[in-house]
Amino acid sequence: MAEDRTGQVAVLFISERTGEDTEGYAVAAAAMDALAAEQPGYRGVDHVGDAQGQAITLSYWADEASAVAWRKHPEHAATREAGRGRWYKWYMLHVAEIGRSYGWERK
Repeated sequence: MAEDRTGQVAVLFISERTGEDTEGYAVAAAAMDALAAEQPGYRGVDHVGDAQGQAITLSYWADEASAVAWRKHPEHAATREAGRGRWYKWYMLHVAEIGRSYGWERK
């Protein structure tokens, strides 16, 4: 079960992919997941997507400064530009502080 994320910053990335270069997208996505996990303040990621290419990715950060540093990371910025040119029809990004967090799990 996921940890308590109260006080963390969540970056919500909502997108629809073009369907082009699916192999290149998969390689880039895996590289960005690994790179994000190495960044100071990184707290985790959740992702859901469907077969039509619509997806929601939530990355969690210790604070706003950590989230902004990730946005400005040169490799992340280059991959973001590649995504705009090749992999995404559109995306929206929201940044929010988590005020309350809890979970439940069936035993």
